Amino acid sequence: MRRTNIIITEHDLGRLKSLLQAVKTGNSLSQEHLKKLDNELSHAKVVEPGLVPGDVVTMNSRVRFRDLEEESDHEYSLVFPAEADMGKNKLSILAPIGAALLGYRVGDVIEWPVPSGTKSLRIEEIIYQPEAAGDLHL
Repeated sequence: MRRTNIIITEHDLGRLKSLLQAVKTGNSLSQEHLKKLDNELSHAKVVEPGLVPGDVVTMNSRVRFRDLEEESDHEYSLVFPAEADMGKNKLSILAPIGAALLGYRVGDVIEWPVPSGTKSLRIEEIIYQPEAAGDLHL
């Protein structure tokens, strides 16, 4: 179950485009997963925060997903790099798996480049989504 375009809020899109531009300037956008994220952002369906479906992974969402090869479940909050802390299960949007999750919905299967090859992930559950919770701090 894969959609053509991810869903993202205008606010997150602006912040992420700026972040990717800064990373690109630092010459590390050559990483395949960041190029793919940049491409997905260019084709994303942009919506107002209050109109994001509750089953979509947005920035600061807490999501449970399944690694289909390893048959293991993982739970992370998707955050901007400054807030990343693997000890607290806060995954950076610039990490390969973080980039893979953004904008996809519960039930979607995502194939995404990682340093070891390609990962297949399925979004199992959105535990917390700021937009659905009314936490729209811009």
